[in-house]
Amino acid sequence: MSPDLHIMPPQAPLPMPAQDFRAEFHDAQVLAQTNDRSVGLWRTLAFSPAMAATLALLWFLVDWFDAEGINLVEAVLLTLISFNFFWIAFTVSTVLLGMVSLSRQNRPQRAVRPQPLRVALLMPVYNEVPWNVLGNARTMLEDLRARGGQHHYAMFILSDTRDPDIAAQEQASVEALRTTLAPGLELYYRRRAKNTDRKVGNITDWVSRWGGGWDAMLVLDADSLMTGRAIARLTDALARDPGAGLIQSYPQLIGAQSVFARMQQFANGVYGIAFAEGLARWCGQEGNYWGHNAIIRTKAFAACAGLPKLRTVNGREQLIMSHDFVEAGLLRRAGWGVRFLPRIRGSYEETPPTLIDHVLRDRRWCQGNLQHLRLLGSTGFRAISRFHLFHGAVGYLMSPLWFALLLMWALIGQGKEASVLHYFSPDNPMFPQWPEMTETRHVLIILVMYAMLLAPKILGALALPLGGVRYSEFGGTGRFLASFLFEVILSILYAPILMVQQMIAVLRTIFGVQKGWSPQAREGGRYGLRTLILCHALETVSGLALSAGILSGLVSVWLAPIAISLTFAVPLSALSGVSAAGARRLLRMPEDVKEPAISRAARAHRNELKRLIEGKGTLTPAE
Repeated sequence: MSPDLHIMPPQAPLPMPAQDFRAEFHDAQVLAQTNDRSVGLWRTLAFSPAMAATLALLWFLVDWFDAEGINLVEAVLLTLISFNFFWIAFTVSTVLLGMVSLSRQNRPQRAVRPQPLRVALLMPVYNEVPWNVLGNARTMLEDLRARGGQHHYAMFILSDTRDPDIAAQEQASVEALRTTLAPGLELYYRRRAKNTDRKVGNITDWVSRWGGGWDAMLVLDADSLMTGRAIARLTDALARDPGAGLIQSYPQLIGAQSVFARMQQFANGVYGIAFAEGLARWCGQEGNYWGHNAIIRTKAFAACAGLPKLRTVNGREQLIMSHDFVEAGLLRRAGWGVRFLPRIRGSYEETPPTLIDHVLRDRRWCQGNLQHLRLLGSTGFRAISRFHLFHGAVGYLMSPLWFALLLMWALIGQGKEASVLHYFSPDNPMFPQWPEMTETRHVLIILVMYAMLLAPKILGALALPLGGVRYSEFGGTGRFLASFLFEVILSILYAPILMVQQMIAVLRTIFGVQKGWSPQAREGGRYGLRTLILCHALETVSGLALSAGILSGLVSVWLAPIAISLTFAVPLSALSGVSAAGARRLLRMPEDVKEPAISRAARAHRNELKRLIEGKGTLTPAE
């Protein structure tokens, strides 16, 4: 075996110039698009109720605080509550829109035979387990062959692997797999000498050297798995819509074994359906891109989505890390449609198995998403594209805001006489005259906040039948309700910990502690007690302080769920990685009751290839 294996088709160069964020750009290749007039109505229905609910809450709070005038500290508190509440209300309204959309019958479309497309399936990898990557690749190619159709597909393994041992296994896996692929199935491989610009540079390298030979590219992640039907439906959708530059599928989580991963998988599979449907409705042609399991028109991407480097304050060049949101915005800026089709099922990915692995991935995403704030003023971006960029950053900024709100609420206590602030500063003339925190309306506000946080889950569960999913697929209605309650309890326990960890991620980014963009440990890690304590020290200290305040009567008892979660952050983090049969029984998914054929085939191919590479077996030729 050659140490630098290179199995690629003839080059077909396609220029991919870097875009200028300071200049307008329109791609002359874009054909006229048919505007969906209903999108404006869907957006009104998404944003207006959220704004109305937030203003109503603000009016109620102002009336409550205004007895002796609103001072600066109270104004800050009102702002924090209102800002956080809007995003909760917006999520609820999006889910409600999704329920309305799912309940409507789609108009039958004319059976227009799409033009055949040449589609490259791109799988960028970086120090991944090679038999897992290649096993999934083989499964997708064989499922496409079994399905048939007029489109032509080829799989490209685009390696940026740096570890020489993994690279050797990777190349051995490619060579072994190519000898057993059925006639007509194409599998290509190349490994870059230098991983310049990471994944962005990896895709750019393929586009600029081979992209001219392919009408479209379907970008996969290293753990992506898609059925032939899902890939074909995405391809047909792109072929039928000449104005579409990118079409994103709805990746479902699969293969979760640990407590935390199964909680994530249940939430994605149950609550995400209605939310995704509502999101697709108000986005229209101005959707977003999540970096994988999406099909992209190659020439549009090359002409419009080349990413420049950003300049830092000290004049250094910086890579755009969360590139997917920006690429979607650039495609839309140039006139191409960016669509989201959540009803395409059979698009899968995996999720981190432990809380710490999730936190490590979240820190990388936080660094990239906060970077988007610098691009909000870019010339030519559509308003919704700017909203996507802002929303991605707000998803992380809300955590320090929630923490600040929690801290203020705790310090305020249960009224002026019991307030921690007043207790430590009895003679401070600047201390605000807080309204009595024991009043019924205070309890009502907290209950409203809790109810709004739970509403998307309840609505998402109720919407399942509208999306064609039966509760019997979860093992029966009783089993589903048990799983639902178990997930709610787990989410209540883990949410405060995630809040603190996201706040830490924001601070690490702001102070430059978060460096670079390391690859994800997909198998997860086993973490000792020392690591757990160091990772969750802030949560533990905060939880103990809150608990002490509650027991002494200085802090509202309604903050007890948060105090319990933070106090027990270390054992909860340890629990997150436990692979328990009980969790699998309680957090039951349709994939557990009836495993998808694509998942069974992928597991068999991964195990077969693993045994071969480790010298314990042989590959079975495809039929």
